Amino acid sequence: MASVHDTAQHIVKNIGGADNITSLTHCATRLRFQLADSSLVDKAALESDPAVLGTVPQGANGYQVVMGGGVAEFYNAINKLPGVEPGAAARGPKVNADGSKEYGGVRGKFGWVDYSFEFLSDTFRPVLWALLGASLIITMLVLADTIGLQEFRAPMEEQPAGYQLMHAMWRSVFYFLPIMIGATAAKKLGANEWVGAAIPAALLTPEFIGLSAVAETTTFMGGEASKVEVFGLPLILNDYSSQVFPPLLAAIGLFWVEKGLKKIIPSAVQMVFVPFFSLLIMIPLTAFLLGPFGIGVGNGISNFLSAVNAFSPFILAIIIPLLYPFLVPLGLHWPLNAIMVQNLATLGYDFIQGPMGAWNFACFGLVAGVLVVSVREHNRAMRQVATGGLAAGLLGGISEPSLYGIVLRFKKTYLRLLPGCFAGGVVMGIFDVKANAFVFTSLLTIPAMDPTLGYAIGVAVAFFTSFFLVVLFDYRGKEERAAVRAQLAAESDDAPAPEAQAASAGTAAAESGDAPAPAAQAASTGTATAVLERGVSAPLAGKAVPLSEVPDPIFAAAKLGEGVAIVPTGTTVYAPADGKVLTVQKSGHAVGLALDNGVQLLIHVGLDTVELAGQGFEVLVEKKQRVTAGDALISFDPEFIAAQGYNLITPVVVTNTAKFASVRGHSGEVEVGQPLLEVEARKEGEPSA
Repeated sequence: MASVHDTAQHIVKNIGGADNITSLTHCATRLRFQLADSSLVDKAALESDPAVLGTVPQGANGYQVVMGGGVAEFYNAINKLPGVEPGAAARGPKVNADGSKEYGGVRGKFGWVDYSFEFLSDTFRPVLWALLGASLIITMLVLADTIGLQEFRAPMEEQPAGYQLMHAMWRSVFYFLPIMIGATAAKKLGANEWVGAAIPAALLTPEFIGLSAVAETTTFMGGEASKVEVFGLPLILNDYSSQVFPPLLAAIGLFWVEKGLKKIIPSAVQMVFVPFFSLLIMIPLTAFLLGPFGIGVGNGISNFLSAVNAFSPFILAIIIPLLYPFLVPLGLHWPLNAIMVQNLATLGYDFIQGPMGAWNFACFGLVAGVLVVSVREHNRAMRQVATGGLAAGLLGGISEPSLYGIVLRFKKTYLRLLPGCFAGGVVMGIFDVKANAFVFTSLLTIPAMDPTLGYAIGVAVAFFTSFFLVVLFDYRGKEERAAVRAQLAAESDDAPAPEAQAASAGTAAAESGDAPAPAAQAASTGTATAVLERGVSAPLAGKAVPLSEVPDPIFAAAKLGEGVAIVPTGTTVYAPADGKVLTVQKSGHAVGLALDNGVQLLIHVGLDTVELAGQGFEVLVEKKQRVTAGDALISFDPEFIAAQGYNLITPVVVTNTAKFASVRGHSGEVEVGQPLLEVEARKEGEPSA
């Protein structure tokens, strides 16, 4: 087994060398690199070291290397290497003599493009929760229309009171969408999110809408519009409900206005006068200029796609699902979400979502095929990933777990995916499928498409085309398949588990400088006794779900150990049993424990929450501290963390899983102290895995 120093050298070499590292931090289990040129990374070589549990590309130039509980050791070792002196790992891009900054790689030359799509992605991601809920309410109403209970598009005054209330439920999200977008966009840019929300909100007030009563008709951007004189200036009136481009432009304008105001207003009174002048400047600017321009931009893109659709709906229906598998990994699909909403607001229907469903269901069909292959070859880890991805896809229309857990990991997946996209797109084009509302394309939202039968046939064709291609021809290259089957064969013969798993379990204990608990010592020698009678209780209140549902390939594949995840309803993490704190992150997002019963536990609050740098978290214990069951370890603010766009799902994993016979998790609602994990110790003399 390589030393920490050797592994550190191995990582730096295969990450592209010390000069390729522009920033390096770490969280509870991962080294987090920012690179000058991500194309220099040798992924296969990186993962060949048994101490490296996996790698995860992140964004354009981000790269995560998963090391397990001993990540701090590797981080410190990397910082001591030549060329990566302390502090050098946090350096920025090279500054030339003329003051210009030099970025390596093609992506580096166009960093503003990367940030633009990151801006769109991080703006829409927090809102998707509300959009998903609203889409299912829409589906219920469309289904009621389909079976003849109540017409979906009937005027509100003709709708029964109960249906009016249900329409209010989904319209609340779409009507006030500009306010939500204004808040999340401003927050992403670093401006005040509530001022960002207030600007588009002003354009949705009864007072602003009431201006139409005294408006006159005029021509604007080739169409008919309403105009009113305000202080002698012409103001074009628009319906800003459901719009996304005006609040995006307003948030960008707010960022620059706030930045300028903070330079000239004394800090002692900024809290009062910065928002005052920001509103005073940005609301009129948005009403007179940015709002109409934003609507023009949205209408222009929508009209272009409408023209393509008018020329040949069949061609557009094939192009869209073939593009999505390449757009989604890069985050380039977010502008199309905005156009879908724009189409519904202006046309009353959308022509993108139907063909997009072909891509989604081709992806889900591929994952279903992976599940069948995994069951057939007894591949437990991949079976878990496929099950979680398939459930999230078919029931929620969410493709990310499937995409990052499977599609982007194996060579042959696109050869199985694209034929399904093409075949489903052909069917969508034949039936000219359109969406009656913005919905996530899942099994539950099929009734929202028109014609429903044509759409159902299209997604079925996409699903089963990719499904059968995987079942018949596999989803991996020959080398990948041979390596996996060799590993599975070794495990079935009771061969020792890879050293990487042992590394994830043991390095955190080495950090503490103390000997492991007696049960852990016994397990490491292969003679553990049955010391676990009741397992591990829940450290956090919430809903327990399988690890496979965690939208992170490392946790979902149980590479850090078996366990469960908790979708929290509580705000404090407690010690589930007596033990010692092995490690606790300064950022407060994760804590590692060595329990007296021999279990080493990692509790990781949220995904990528290390990036908050401690905001929203309070650490209540310190490393090496002795704790008893029920002691508070970490408290956190879920509303703040969610508002920043982070997923709060909390993996609770046994990092020394290999030392036990099995780790089984409970599911459903749990309170602190209730049973969460059943950890079965090995019998006397039984070798550890």
